[in-house]
Amino acid sequence: MDRDEILRRSRAEKEDEGNTLLENRGRRWGVAGFCSLYLLLVVFNLITGRSSYSIHALFWCYISLEAWGKYWTSRRRAFLATTVLAAVSSVCFLACYVLEVLR
Repeated sequence: MDRDEILRRSRAEKEDEGNTLLENRGRRWGVAGFCSLYLLLVVFNLITGRSSYSIHALFWCYISLEAWGKYWTSRRRAFLATTVLAAVSSVCFLACYVLEVLR
C-alpha cells in the first residue's frame, strides 16, 4: 500500500482522532463527576435518614449500559456478567423506590 492510498483511506473514514480523544477525555471527567456526586448524595441521604433507592437505580443502570457497550465491542463474558448483574440491581432498586413512593 502506498502513501497516497493510506491517506485516501484515512480521509474516507471521516473520523478525526483529535475529536475522539476529546470525547474520551470529556467522558472520563463526566464519569468521575457522576460517581463523585453519587457518593455525595448517598452519604447525605444516609446522614439525613432518607432512602437512596432512586440514586442507586440510576447508578446501576449507568453501570449496566456502560458494561453493555464494552461487551458489544469486545464480547468478553466479564462485561456481559456485569451488564446482567447491574441491570438486575437497577431494576430491584427501582422497584424498591416505586414501592416506597406508593406506600
